[in-house]
Parts: sequence; structure tokens; C-alpha cells
Amino acid sequence: MTAPPAAAIEVRRLTYADLPQVVAIERRAFTSPWSLAMFVLELSKPTGICLAAEMSGSTAGEPELGGYLICSRYDTVWHIMNVAVDLTQRRRGVATAMIESLLSRVERDAQLTLEVRKSNTGAIRLYEGFGFRSAGVRRRYYADNGEDANIMWRTPATLRGSLDDVPGT
Repeated sequence: MTAPPAAAIEVRRLTYADLPQVVAIERRAFTSPWSLAMFVLELSKPTGICLAAEMSGSTAGEPELGGYLICSRYDTVWHIMNVAVDLTQRRRGVATAMIESLLSRVERDAQLTLEVRKSNTGAIRLYEGFGFRSAGVRRRYYADNGEDANIMWRTPATLRGSLDDVPGT
């Protein structure tokens, strides 16, 4: 028996029409999911970058949403607010493809930040692979269980191995 062919990943702008699938993925992926209104708010921001990873080669033949990424700009800093991959599509390069697409859409010397659960070692390794570095902790950040969050930054300095240009360090 041979394995099914790998699905191709196309990263594109997230649209309002994607929101039913986004909310479904969000509810399966997180214990404290975002509401529909939160996604609508982020999509309505003209300076944000909201991406969808569309998977072709599904068994139904129609492309399906494999994940999404929400990034907002605050002054000169890009804040990655939400990255989710559907449980059935994990470990297939979906998050990697979305982050690569995000980085291709921001300035070369952009400052990006995010929070990630301290226990989410897979995500931390993924972000480190893109030059993000831990630069602090938000205590009891996650309301569902009080877990701390690592604050991670990707800046020109973190790409050189230092935190020299990270705000607040």
C-alpha cells in the first residue's frame, strides 16, 4: 500500500468567506478559542496581514483550509497574534509555509514579536528556525490554565544572535 500524495500548500490572503472554516479550526486547536468577532476585527484592519493555507489534493477533491495566520502591525512592530494548523494537517509544513509567506510580505528589517506557550516546544523550535529569540516571559498569560508565555522577537539583531534591538530588553 502506498501513502496518499502530499497536499500542495497555497498561502493566500484570508477572506471573510474563510471564517466558518477558521472558527472550526480554532475551536479544535485551542482550549480558549478566539470568537468570530475577533477574526472579523483583525480582517478589517487595513495594516494587518491575515493569511490562509489552502490545501489541494484533499480526498474530496476541493481545496480545504489547512491553517491560518493573523498578524497585526502596531506602529513599527508586527505582532503575530494567532497561528493555527488544523489537527489533520499538522507536521506537513503548513505553519512553515505561512510564516515564510508572512516574512516575504514585511520589510526585510522588520521587527516581529509573538507570544507562545512555554510548553509548546514544537512551535518554539519552529519560530527559532526563522530567527525568533526568547526575550522575556508573560506570567500566567494563558487564561485557560495560567501557563506562562515566552515573548519571542525576530529583529535584525536576533538574526545575528543578539537581543540588542529588542524593545524593553
